[in-house]
Amino acid sequence: MKNSTAVLSFLTAAILVLAPMAESQSVSGRDVLSPTAYASFDPVARGMDLSVAVVLKIKPGFHINARKPTEDYLIPTDLRLDLPAGFKLMEVAYPEGTLQTFAFSKNKPLSVYTDSVTIRIPVLVLANAPTGAQHVPMRLRYQACSTEICLPPVTKDIDLTINVVATRAGVKAANQEVFSKK
Repeated sequence: MKNSTAVLSFLTAAILVLAPMAESQSVSGRDVLSPTAYASFDPVARGMDLSVAVVLKIKPGFHINARKPTEDYLIPTDLRLDLPAGFKLMEVAYPEGTLQTFAFSKNKPLSVYTDSVTIRIPVLVLANAPTGAQHVPMRLRYQACSTEICLPPVTKDIDLTINVVATRAGVKAANQEVFSKK
């Protein structure tokens, strides 16, 4: 009876120790991050400046490398837009990462994003931009890590539709809850 109780205690302890490791190893980098894109106006008029924001929601217990990682071997977060004709891309504004130390980086803190971060992209809608719904495909590349391991890099497609009108009549600010935050 004592042996079966000892075995049961050992198995219970092993499950409690190994379960979190198995969970973090079974998670795909794709599942760690949920990106959503927003436009600051809907519709937007030709000749206007427009802000695009991509909000990255990161699963608790994970982080992604910042745009400017602290080590050369780390893969930076990178957002690419494929703007249609009639749009001009300005410089993408990535947030600063926070410095954190992990089991695999005890000697040097790493610059990472956690929880929720917003990448901002200023865009100029040119005077000759086509009117109507304009499709803006984006590609986000990142590497997700837990406190113990890093997952392989992932590239996710993100889609945004920008509605363009000829004049400023009817232009409305949109998604102010996203754009009012700094």
